[in-house]
Amino acid sequence: MNRQATAVEHREAVGAAVVPAGQYLTFMLGAEAYAIGILAIKEIIEQGQMTRVPMMPEFIRGVINVRGAVVPVIDLGVRFNAQATVMGKRTCVVILEVESEGEMHDVGILVDAVNEVMDIAAADVEPAPAFGTHIRTDFIAGMGKVEEKFVVILDPARVLSVDEMAALAQTADQASPVEAEH
Repeated sequence: MNRQATAVEHREAVGAAVVPAGQYLTFMLGAEAYAIGILAIKEIIEQGQMTRVPMMPEFIRGVINVRGAVVPVIDLGVRFNAQATVMGKRTCVVILEVESEGEMHDVGILVDAVNEVMDIAAADVEPAPAFGTHIRTDFIAGMGKVEEKFVVILDPARVLSVDEMAALAQTADQASPVEAEH
């Protein structure tokens, strides 16, 4: 049995999604390296003027204008229950296309730095660990082994779930008047 078949069988046995071999954009968030499949990425832009939107969850950093379209920008640091991204020289917004209820939406993610596009073979992708990560395991599509290190491969459909973010925004709206009374 070859290594690739064993890795696929292992993922299927533990119920994890099989992450296809392919090209991934790697980026930094704090000291951690993450990756997203390049097929979900529309473009990478410099962090520019962002407009804050009142009464949004803290992880929605604001909106930007991308060729006339309003695109929400998610701070992955806050989304992962860590620190907010500090703006620096290499801070940028990665624009992704995510599907929700059959419609495609553009969503930006704020990252500390974009590294490179790299090939990761399916045999070099392990399932997400059941524990020990500082982000929700359902956000992780797999752990890609790159040069004896691991990079967290994110599942953009889960991390950027439009439905979940809308529900969180609605919860924040409902919680705000209660908090103001106390």
